Amino acid sequence: MKKRGNLLSTTWLLFFLVTAVFFYKFGERWFRSLLLYLSNAGWARNLISSMPLAQRVASRFVAGYDIDSALIVARQLENDGMLTTMDYLGESVTTVDEAIRAKEQILALYDHIEKNDDISANVSVKLSQLGLAIDSKLAMQNVRELLQRAELYDNKLRIDMEDSSVTDLTLDIYRTLRQEFGHRVGIVIQSYLHRTETDTRQLIENGAWVRVCKGAYAEPADIAFESKEDTDHNYIHLTELLLSAEARTNGVYLGAATHDEQMIWAVMEYAAANNIPASAYEFQMLYGIRRDLQRKLVADGYQVRVYVPFGEAWYPYFVRRLAERPANIWFFISNFFRQ
Repeated sequence: MKKRGNLLSTTWLLFFLVTAVFFYKFGERWFRSLLLYLSNAGWARNLISSMPLAQRVASRFVAGYDIDSALIVARQLENDGMLTTMDYLGESVTTVDEAIRAKEQILALYDHIEKNDDISANVSVKLSQLGLAIDSKLAMQNVRELLQRAELYDNKLRIDMEDSSVTDLTLDIYRTLRQEFGHRVGIVIQSYLHRTETDTRQLIENGAWVRVCKGAYAEPADIAFESKEDTDHNYIHLTELLLSAEARTNGVYLGAATHDEQMIWAVMEYAAANNIPASAYEFQMLYGIRRDLQRKLVADGYQVRVYVPFGEAWYPYFVRRLAERPANIWFFISNFFRQ
């Protein structure tokens, strides 16, 4: 029976890989849409997350299932000269109990970071993991408790941005908490949304602690740029706004989150042309992706913060990473055929 189950899992995995390759060859946009669909499909999550092979491959991008495993990874990264942000994976919870459990786990994460003097990680959270879809007041209270713990330990918390249906609500919660906790709370913006320049200018007025990324959700054309070129152009524009003299005077601190070397060079060139020191901003990258580039940036004197995710809810995160950077699918395939 065990062999039959393994054969079935292998068959389904091969089907997934062949289908992915077909979509990738047919067109990156279709390929990305397939992966974003699979990231939210319950049947795919149940199937793929149960496969030992998928778990092993995902371990390249996920720093274990528990806090202790994640701290080992964070310690090694910081010993290598990098900064770290830790994220307990999970999103879109459907019950109050789930939201409370997630909050308790993140509170414990802060406690563990504080106990380990050689780790200086801050924390990133998704509001949907803390109950946003159930009750925005519940999510607000949960994040407030997390920020109170962060304040106790002189740490920070950044609120991740999710899909466009909750952008306004996420920004509203951020602004409320910013009034209470100042720079201890940060926010993420996404360059693929048409609205983001307006949001960015408002954040600059408030001197926000901002992480800018491209975006990892499927959005309609009336909300988001369809082409990579337009998303990239807006990314560069947003980073230049966030590095402007006005932004820096107001206390803005930029985290440029990307693995795209062209975006990284654009930030460097703008900073150099405007005499902005490397200490005034940082590059942010994901654990397990472009490790070579992470090390090179550190060696060249730039600040690099690595996002360290952990937890059992790794499946949606892992599949969206493949969607963000389609080249990662070849790593997945090569690992399969080496088994």
